[in-house]
Amino acid sequence: MTVRRLAVLGSTGSIGVNALDVVSRLNREARGPRRDVWGLSAHRNVTLLQKQIKTFRPKAVVADAAVVAALKEWARPRFPNLQVWSGEEGLVRLASHPSVDFLLSSVVGAVGLTPLFAALKKGKTVALANKEALVVAGDLLMAAARRHKATVLPVDSEHSAMFQCLPIPSADGVRPLGLKRLVLTASGGAFYRHEGSLDEVTPEQALRHPTWKMGRKITVDCATLTNKGLEAIEAHHLFGVPLDDIHIVIHPQSIVHSLVEFVDGSMLAQLSHPDMRVPIQYALTYPERRPSPVKPLRLEEIRKLEFHTPDFRRFPCLKMALEAGRRGGLLPAVFNGANEVAVQSFLDGKIPFTGIPRVIGAVMRRCAERVSFPTLPDIVSADRRARQKAREMVESWQQSREVPCLS
Repeated sequence: MTVRRLAVLGSTGSIGVNALDVVSRLNREARGPRRDVWGLSAHRNVTLLQKQIKTFRPKAVVADAAVVAALKEWARPRFPNLQVWSGEEGLVRLASHPSVDFLLSSVVGAVGLTPLFAALKKGKTVALANKEALVVAGDLLMAAARRHKATVLPVDSEHSAMFQCLPIPSADGVRPLGLKRLVLTASGGAFYRHEGSLDEVTPEQALRHPTWKMGRKITVDCATLTNKGLEAIEAHHLFGVPLDDIHIVIHPQSIVHSLVEFVDGSMLAQLSHPDMRVPIQYALTYPERRPSPVKPLRLEEIRKLEFHTPDFRRFPCLKMALEAGRRGGLLPAVFNGANEVAVQSFLDGKIPFTGIPRVIGAVMRRCAERVSFPTLPDIVSADRRARQKAREMVESWQQSREVPCLS
């Protein structure tokens, strides 16, 4: 029996937890290769990581430096052979380890960039749920995948849908023949049907996503529609399609996960109930399909499927994300870094919901340095500058109670 040894970066997050659930179920089946969880990484959720260690018996784990000492002390009498690493160095070590042949990258934010490069350079199969890495360094990452003959499998539900709908599935950054455009669906998040001003909405309200259960940062990104801008940039890099050929529609039911349109006028769509186990399992079993525990979709039970044009004025983050993607260079990294700081500041109660696009817009104006072909050090430096500028904006707002305007 062929054994696939996999590592999960971000194992205690929503994607990681669902992925391990899928692995457990697949391994209980009588047929097919066994998937051994060789490594796990978490941030600071040690309690859940400890439970995962007991269940999956990995050979190595990575945790934040602040908790790694306590984790080592806990593991020593229970799992004496477990290797415990920390920080970015540990993530790179795990992602590139010769014992790992399949990497699921689901860490949130630009922190996943360096370990992803390390895995691609080793020619590994990477199931990618970390869209920020492609946003800030998509050209470099896809070039590395092609150069080292690594396989990139999309895990985001929208990109998995496109991947499944293409006649010759390809996520190597080369536009498929006959493709006219990609149609990216968006639920609209917590506030698309919200009446009145968004100035006073709370983090608790923003985290009430109508159809998906996700991590806090990505849920706020859905509420601002930032997530859809990031996904458009991700699709541009994965499938080699210009941003002008990626169309975004609001689809509140989250049943149609995306569509592809061909030059002959045909459209193909992938439909299922909103459950991340579907795209995760497809990546883990590709090119095979296996039964899943997800509730079957009964078309006769669906009353309607709606599609609407996004409101770019009410949700300016989407417009700014697409602008960053079109201008390219370092601006996607600037946008992403500023957004991560702004979202966390909103969740911490430091700025209002409407302060998120204002902080991002101000940082983009101040960090709009043009570099046509940025290197990885250029991107890392731009990300660092954007985060610092965003923190300064937040601090300035707290002192003056005034967020920089968008104009």
